[in-house]
Amino acid sequence: MESQGFDVGGYVDQMALLVDLQLRDEYRDGVVANFERIKAIAQLVNEFPIPEEIEVAPIFEP
Repeated sequence: MESQGFDVGGYVDQMALLVDLQLRDEYRDGVVANFERIKAIAQLVNEFPIPEEIEVAPIFEP
């Protein structure tokens, strides 16, 4: 998944329109900053190498 061209600010604006959220200007920068953090964490998770011999567990049991 290519994320180099992902515009977080544009994503926030589009999602606010989609869910009919009136995102006030004073909160937008904070929301965008949080989504930047979420993007960075998700990128780490998605790039983590998983060996081919690992099987998916049908049920999570801690």
